[in-house]
Amino acid sequence: MTSDAQRETDDPTLTDSAPAVIRMRNISRIYGSGSTEVRALDGIDLTIRDGEFVAIMGPSGSGKSTCMNMIGCLDVPSTGEFLFRGVNVGSLDRDELALLRRHFMGFVFQSFNLLPRVSALANVELPLIYGGVRRAVRRSRASEALRTVGLSGREAATPSQLSGGQQQRVAIARALVTEPPVLLADEPTGNLDTAMADDIMTQLAQIRAERGITIIMVTHEPDIARYAERVLYFTDGKLVKDGTPEEVLS
Repeated sequence: MTSDAQRETDDPTLTDSAPAVIRMRNISRIYGSGSTEVRALDGIDLTIRDGEFVAIMGPSGSGKSTCMNMIGCLDVPSTGEFLFRGVNVGSLDRDELALLRRHFMGFVFQSFNLLPRVSALANVELPLIYGGVRRAVRRSRASEALRTVGLSGREAATPSQLSGGQQQRVAIARALVTEPPVLLADEPTGNLDTAMADDIMTQLAQIRAERGITIIMVTHEPDIARYAERVLYFTDGKLVKDGTPEEVLS
C-alpha cells in the first residue's frame, strides 16, 4: 500500500497541510447498459482532507447517496480512481474492504439500527465484539463512548426506554467506540424533531472539535448542512457546487 505522504508528494496540486483522506479522480458509477444505462456518478473529482466536516446534498437521484456509498467502501467505481488514505480502493478484495470499514470508519444511520432487546451498553459494544476485543475492555470503552455522547447512567436502558435523540446518541457512540478516523452519517437527524436534531448536530460538532475526526454527512436539510464547514452539492450525478454553507446554500 502506498503511504499518504508519498501520495501527497506525487500530487503537486495539493497545497493544504492536512493530508487527503478521500480522493476521487474522474469517478463514475454506471448501472445497466445501453438504453437502460444510468450514470449515478458522472466524472467526479473530489478531495476531502483529514478533520473536515463535510455535508453532501442534492435532490433525489442526484448521486449523493451513491457518493456516500462509495466513500464508505460499500460500492466501487465503474471508472476512475478512488483513494482512501492513499490506498486505491479498487484494488482491494471483499475481505480487505471489510477490514478497511471496520478499522477506519464509523457509520451513523437515519433509522438508528439498534438491537431493540438489549441495553445501550450492549448495542455500543457490538463493533468491539466483532473485532474480538476482550469483555472487560469493550465494556470500559463502550461506557466511555456513552459518556462522550452524554448518556452516562443510561447504560442499562433499552432503545424503547430512550427518546429518539437518545437512541441516535447511542448509535453515534457505537460508531465512535472503535475510534475511527472517519465518521459517515447518512441523514442522522431525519427521524428527529428540530430540537433533537440541533442537539445531535451540536454533539457531532463537539466530538469533531475534540477528536479531530473527519465527518461526512448526507442531509437534505439546509439548517443541518450549516453545521458543516463545507457543502458538496450534487445534481444528475455531477458535483456542481463545492464551498462553504454560505456559498452553496445562499
